[in-house]
Amino acid sequence: MTREEISQAIIDILNDIVPDEDWSALTPEENLRGKLESMDFLDVIMELRKQYGVEVPEKDYGHFATLKGCADYLEPSLASK
Repeated sequence: MTREEISQAIIDILNDIVPDEDWSALTPEENLRGKLESMDFLDVIMELRKQYGVEVPEKDYGHFATLKGCADYLEPSLASK
């Protein structure tokens, strides 16, 4: 997957989990944690595991604060998918 595909996958997951929020205008540096409740954030992590087989240890959750951080973290794992 490319960075763009990874970013779109994250946005698609966010749309499924929090459909009332407009995620289409999300910027790469925007704080996701400020827009998500704790359980919604965990749901995003669980959905990544379910859809893409990506395991994210709790110590790495900080990488998922922004869309850019998500893509940076996931790109090495998803590059071959």
